[in-house]
Amino acid sequence: MPLFAFTAVDAQGKTHQGTVEANSAAEAGAAIKKQGRFPTNLAETTAAAGKAKGKGFSLSFSLGGGTGTGKVPAKVLTVFTRQLSTLISAGLPLLRSLRTLSKQEKNQNLKKIMGILAESVEGGTTFSEALAQHPKAFNKLYVNMVKAGELGGVLEIVLTRLAEFAEKSQRIRGKVTSAMVYPAVVLTIAVGIVTFLMLFIVPKFEAIFKDMLGGRPLPAITQIIMDLSRFIQGNFLLIAGLLIVLVVAMRFALRLPGISAAVDSYKLKLPLFGDMLTKTSVARFSRTLGTLVSSGVPILQALQITRDTAGNERVGAAIENIHDNVKEGESMVAPMEASQIFPPMVVSMVQVGEETGQLPDMLTKVADVFEEEVDVAVAGLTSLLEPVMIVLLALIVGTIVVALFLPLITIIQDLTAGG
Repeated sequence: MPLFAFTAVDAQGKTHQGTVEANSAAEAGAAIKKQGRFPTNLAETTAAAGKAKGKGFSLSFSLGGGTGTGKVPAKVLTVFTRQLSTLISAGLPLLRSLRTLSKQEKNQNLKKIMGILAESVEGGTTFSEALAQHPKAFNKLYVNMVKAGELGGVLEIVLTRLAEFAEKSQRIRGKVTSAMVYPAVVLTIAVGIVTFLMLFIVPKFEAIFKDMLGGRPLPAITQIIMDLSRFIQGNFLLIAGLLIVLVVAMRFALRLPGISAAVDSYKLKLPLFGDMLTKTSVARFSRTLGTLVSSGVPILQALQITRDTAGNERVGAAIENIHDNVKEGESMVAPMEASQIFPPMVVSMVQVGEETGQLPDMLTKVADVFEEEVDVAVAGLTSLLEPVMIVLLALIVGTIVVALFLPLITIIQDLTAGG
């Protein structure tokens, strides 16, 4: 019978090492769990592996190490979570549910992960510990909520909450992204049109003017356009290179803590966009913290996870201050007020939630309110940006067109007088 070496942790958190004889890794893991210990690493010993190799195969794996699997699209992960919750609610064991979903999964990365999860669970690992081995696919929020669901015996309920949380997060992220993308698309189109005019159209008109005006001076605006066109033609590669270097430098600079924090702080003060981004951050904070606490995650751990998923360093710093205050046994209210991020209504509702013991419910209500406000802000911003961007595009292109047609008027007048 094969011999397996293991490392395990008991209920008090002490680490134990030893060996166990079993027909398979799954049986070995089950035997260790019967001893009241949780296996973190399990591998067939060298001697047993050598015997196995003589028979044409070998077995060695770890339950505690990372697998190196990649990311899973948010929508795919949401569907998986919803389906897993449904199967468990219907009475199917977790292991069978994972294998059932793995057979029908079309995303190859998630299919591979589900196979690994099933093997880990079969080997005696808890579901949350198995998920933690795939940090690119399952973030801390996901893992900790599943862990809380396992401890409370309400895994299917927690999975449903996770799916709902993901759906609402995707919806609000999609709305904000659409509002931010629109001006970027219009500006890109404007740059493309201007570049085309400067490189191909303006030079043709310059040749016409040179032949037909006989050296007479061009209108000031036309001369500026012509000079700009010649500059772009002569330095196109240089300009393109500088733009690429600028983009790369900005991406690198945004990774530096000081610059990243300053940019994130400035984002919340931007005209038009700042208010919407602030409401989005408040909604995300409330939804994440409320979902975690209502699922049984301790408040300090929930605040740490919320900080890590804040998406804005200034908001993350504010949550860190809230965490430190709560850790000292004080209320969340004072640091929330001091941050100047959370509106008075949010602070008041959190205060009431703390006093009445209904903090998760209050946070959920805050999230609902601010998600609605984000919807309204996005709709208003989009309706405002559409005419502004159209007018901006018209001004840019119109200026070039007017600059090109002014000399044509003089040429037409000369031709009329000559006729």
